[in-house]
Amino acid sequence: MIEERLSIDEQDDELFERFNITADRGQAPLRVDKFLVDHTSGISRNRIQMAADAGLVRANGQPVASNYKVKPLDVIQVLVDREPMDYSIVPENIPLNIVYEDHDLLVINKPAGLVVHPGVGNVHGTLLNALAWYFSHSATPLDMNDPNIGLVHRIDKDTSGLLLIAKTPEAKTNLALQFYEHTTQRTYNALVWGTFAEEYGTVVGALARDNRDRTIYRVWDPEDNPAAKHAVTHWRVLERFPYCTLVECRLETGRTHQIRVHMKHIGHPLFCDDKYGGKEILKGLPTQKYRQFIHNCFELCPRQALHAKTLGFTHPTTGEEMFFDSPLAQDLQDLLQKWRHYTT
Repeated sequence: MIEERLSIDEQDDELFERFNITADRGQAPLRVDKFLVDHTSGISRNRIQMAADAGLVRANGQPVASNYKVKPLDVIQVLVDREPMDYSIVPENIPLNIVYEDHDLLVINKPAGLVVHPGVGNVHGTLLNALAWYFSHSATPLDMNDPNIGLVHRIDKDTSGLLLIAKTPEAKTNLALQFYEHTTQRTYNALVWGTFAEEYGTVVGALARDNRDRTIYRVWDPEDNPAAKHAVTHWRVLERFPYCTLVECRLETGRTHQIRVHMKHIGHPLFCDDKYGGKEILKGLPTQKYRQFIHNCFELCPRQALHAKTLGFTHPTTGEEMFFDSPLAQDLQDLLQKWRHYTT
């Protein structure tokens, strides 16, 4: 029996789990829901049946009903929400920038510095605390402790931009499937160190945690680290500066820190990205004037220069194609203006 436990998307390890299980050669015919209960930990048969009803249980890449009989060497996949956290999300009056809302979903423009999801060291002051407050005062209150609603994906604390929130279980299941199948449209704007000879390109590199520092990720050869997850980032130049470049990054896959790691991997760390080496003077002149200019830039935008700019998906109820485009956060706008006025 081969079992692999994978997560759905960038920064989403705490939101969803995907199990890949390859049946043995001698596997006797067995209902897929019973098979998954026997070969996964902590997933009830009811949750598996709900996943099957939503098309999230697959045999050899095809959705199957919960009564599907598993055969030898079948590759079985299931996508499920993680179990509820062991602490409650307390409503906190934190302002939200709501771009769009209807009965099924919310699109929010998150500021840099706001943690999305409670975790170790960040139990309070998160986006979910803000949502709990917002929904507790709405005409149709929602409980953000309910794992069947809420975040569909995540972005880093110090990344600004668009986030999608599901308000119903049906919407969350539908939207999660879109992220899982990579049918959503997401682009980010990033200011990176260095200049490019080309106008566009693609980075392909499997990602997993760095063995020496478990808080960061790196590109691996899959033969050296079978846990590394396939990742693809498409980039194109938006604006050129003397020692930096503004690029648009389009995610074909979504992995934790994907853009930050891929840009570093090709020699272009994000400007002011402390975790991935971007908060050092990597390009430019060896003069005091230039060092002061960069220091002022770091003060102006003291976080990785990354913004989740666009978000496109199919509405889970109406089937309408939805697309949102958010303006760059003010600190990034100020940073770019400073570079536009740079003189040697």
